Amino acid sequence: MLEKTDNRRILVIKHGALGDIVQALDAFASLRAGNPQAHIALMTSPGFLSLAKMMPWFDEVIADPRAGLLNLAAAWRVRQCFRQDWSVIVDMQCSSRTRNYFAHFVPSNTRWIGTASGCSDPLPDFTGVNNRDRMVTSAKMAGGIVHGPDMSWLVNGAAQTDDPAVMINDKPYAVLIPGCSLAKPQKRWPADRFAAIGNELAARGFEIVLVGTADDRDAVNAVLAASPDAIDLCGKTNLAGLARLLGGAAFVIGNDTGPMFLAARTGVPSLMIMGPDTDPTMSAPKGAATSWLQGAPISKISAIAAIDALESLGLKPNA
Repeated sequence: MLEKTDNRRILVIKHGALGDIVQALDAFASLRAGNPQAHIALMTSPGFLSLAKMMPWFDEVIADPRAGLLNLAAAWRVRQCFRQDWSVIVDMQCSSRTRNYFAHFVPSNTRWIGTASGCSDPLPDFTGVNNRDRMVTSAKMAGGIVHGPDMSWLVNGAAQTDDPAVMINDKPYAVLIPGCSLAKPQKRWPADRFAAIGNELAARGFEIVLVGTADDRDAVNAVLAASPDAIDLCGKTNLAGLARLLGGAAFVIGNDTGPMFLAARTGVPSLMIMGPDTDPTMSAPKGAATSWLQGAPISKISAIAAIDALESLGLKPNA
């Protein structure tokens, strides 16, 4: 365990993606709880800088563009960062990139918690261990005390969108997330199932809200075609606004994608739809009221099964 001194400096590496960042929140909070006086810095991808700077656990946030090692200017900047007087570096990314950082940029006497060959504090075998729990373990090895994150820094305040003309009505609303990575279409539940869920929830008195990025536009449009009364917020929320929108929802249902992890961490009842590529042992979202369904292929999951799962999370049965 890291010796606790008033001047210790801790560097955490966590590049992303969004779901991984959300799963790391418990580890971030635990690291700060056990090291209240330390200077703790987070190295992350540029796309997560604004979100990271809102977090209450870090004194410094460092952007790593993840340029190729042959980009000498970028490599030099990253090397200079690692050459600072860190008491310990906590690698929560554990990628080939961070292993290369350890091999080429880090002084030999620097404490490194991670999976890099030859590091001072190698992580244990995490086979079958949830990603959230893996990162909490690395935080504990750096003196952290297990501590659940207070999410008020992110979810407090009214739901916001980047389109001031779009308003969420006062009645309860459910959020549908029909998109996910374009590289993994097998993770997308068919649009007609999302539309069926939306129409059923609308019939039970809920406003239906669709969210996603520009890459999800086709998936959102397909749902809108069968559920035209849904509110389209695709591409109209930043991360903070999305978190507040999710945190105010009655229910959230979506594919295996970053916003679903964010929904789970806000505490809202949330249901993830998984295909065969997702290992729920490692990747199921953590939260106060979360559940998941898995199908092989994902299209085997029916809208009726999803409604039953939502009822187990508190949705009132149809009269």
